[in-house]
Amino acid sequence: MRRLGAVQQKMPCVFLTEVREEPSRKRESQQFQVVATERVNPRALQSNIPCALATEKLDGTCCYVSLYKGEPYLWARLDRKPSKQADRRFKQSRKNREEFTWNVEEDFRNVPESWIPAHGVQHCNGRPVPDENGHIPGWVPVERNSKQYCWHASVVSYDTGTALVLRPGSEDGELLEVAAVPLSELLEQTLELIGTNVNANPYGMGSKKQPIHLLVSHGTLRIRNAPAVNYQQLLAWFQECEEGRVEGIVWHCNDGTLVKLHRHHLGLKWPDGDTFLNRRPVVIRVPWESYALDRGAQDLFAAFSSLNGRRFDSVQDIRF
Repeated sequence: MRRLGAVQQKMPCVFLTEVREEPSRKRESQQFQVVATERVNPRALQSNIPCALATEKLDGTCCYVSLYKGEPYLWARLDRKPSKQADRRFKQSRKNREEFTWNVEEDFRNVPESWIPAHGVQHCNGRPVPDENGHIPGWVPVERNSKQYCWHASVVSYDTGTALVLRPGSEDGELLEVAAVPLSELLEQTLELIGTNVNANPYGMGSKKQPIHLLVSHGTLRIRNAPAVNYQQLLAWFQECEEGRVEGIVWHCNDGTLVKLHRHHLGLKWPDGDTFLNRRPVVIRVPWESYALDRGAQDLFAAFSSLNGRRFDSVQDIRF
């Protein structure tokens, strides 16, 4: 599997896009839509998109595994954003098409000392430069027993140096598995945290009483019968194919470029009925011997280890 590193820059759409003055289908507070045209983005063509690896775009929150205090740690996405006053000045300058210069020290909200900018963020005079939206993408380590990032913390065990990962199984093409994976094997990878309390839980995982969260390494859920990079063929694939019941596609180009297409770019709803992820069986591979620690009755590792070897019809059918 390709290692993605800590790059979490804004991915271009596979098609050129245009803005329409109508409420967004994706964000309730956004009074405009970004929609795809039928013209393929030249950046995608330059990266040889027809030969790229197509993977499922998951609906969760981005994470990163890297060293912290000398040990492999899970990091949560935290963009450094401007203060309200600075943001108003920035938006007004864009509206008036005026040049705007940020003062990173004064215009931006404070972040924890452990915060780091994401790879790919430009720097000027040793300071990170905000992107075109006025944000500085970055990461903060998920501390043990973190309250702010409690759902992130639930999927890592720093005692054993492992993480709960949903990944393709080795037995057949459809099977998924929940496995306890050493954090050291995930170093410098980005992953998606999905589950009960993330993005309204489109995959129906767990419940309020028994929340379930898992990590999925980016690029691991491959689309086996991906359509050609053609507007009409992609639209038909999302609407008519079982494998097309996904939030979107991310193409991994050979030159390292990532290109995406979201259902909303095509004017399609998400979620819209059952998802393709929920049509794949899943087996639990979390051995009890490794996690029989005094971590509490509600520990997610202990709960999964009690199901070790069990097979379910889908992730939404997992119950402890």
